[in-house]
Amino acid sequence: MQYTHLGRSGLKVGRLALGTMNFGDATDEAESFKIMDAAVDAGINLFDTADVYGGPQTPDMAQGFGLSEEIIGRWLAQGGGRRDKIVLATKLYQPMGLGPNDKYLSAYKIRRSAEASLRRLQTDHIDLYQMHHIDRSTPWEEIWQAMEQLVREGKVTYIGSSNFAGWQIATAQNAATARNFMGLVSEQSLYNLTARTVELEVIPALRHYGIGLIPWSPLAGGLLGGVLKKLEDGRRTTPQMQQTIERYRPQLEAYEKLCADLGEQPADIALAWLLHNPVLTATIIGPRTAEQLATSRRALDIILSAETLSELDEIWPGPGGEAPEAYAW
Repeated sequence: MQYTHLGRSGLKVGRLALGTMNFGDATDEAESFKIMDAAVDAGINLFDTADVYGGPQTPDMAQGFGLSEEIIGRWLAQGGGRRDKIVLATKLYQPMGLGPNDKYLSAYKIRRSAEASLRRLQTDHIDLYQMHHIDRSTPWEEIWQAMEQLVREGKVTYIGSSNFAGWQIATAQNAATARNFMGLVSEQSLYNLTARTVELEVIPALRHYGIGLIPWSPLAGGLLGGVLKKLEDGRRTTPQMQQTIERYRPQLEAYEKLCADLGEQPADIALAWLLHNPVLTATIIGPRTAEQLATSRRALDIILSAETLSELDEIWPGPGGEAPEAYAW
């Protein structure tokens, strides 16, 4: 495993992070335990979850809420030094109930969410506590005051964000600096070869403030995982995915041919492309089985040439660079 700093912090994490959104939903507890054991054996130390993971993420279908955290908690409870081997990350923001204060980022919600996650995770601290989305109705002085309290109490070590715009990252970080608080160390954003909007303003903001990028959906929901070859081999897919495949078919054909010419699996090339970005700390992989986890490690060893990177840009063009040069002289 290759390790790097989590943003500008002194903490080191593996360049592949274990995403656990499938735990309790697509992956049962026994297989989840196998995946976590295999991740530790592979040197993966950043485990990412959220309070809403484990089932449908809507408050009227809350039977799965917290299940991913609970599974991780029961895995940690087995002992054997498991807690000390991982950097434990979770998130808050989304509705955890139907009450008026069961969502977003009020100080009231932050405190209650952290305490509930700690109970489910069966631990006394969260290493990376991430805001799952921006809260436009709560002032930053309230958010940072609540986060500072959790840090002082030893319940949280680092703070991260997810799905923030570039200007929101700047606003949050400037407010933290004014309070002599470290603020954000990481940002989770949608980023893959098919979705490159963050290159306009999010990535430049992260680079400026020393905040590490942690992409989610690096394979575009499976689109970049060799989907055409899988269909040829008889793999079934959903009507929605079939529509997406048809939309991108010319690009997918070119992409999978390039990967074949390189002698690499499409999923590994997609991950390797992300890992070439110097702002990136780690990319999240969300295996449903221990076998899927094992195949992802190949991406760490792939070095893409300038020619290959150029070919990927031609197949999957980005927004044209960073703002404002991407659209103005």
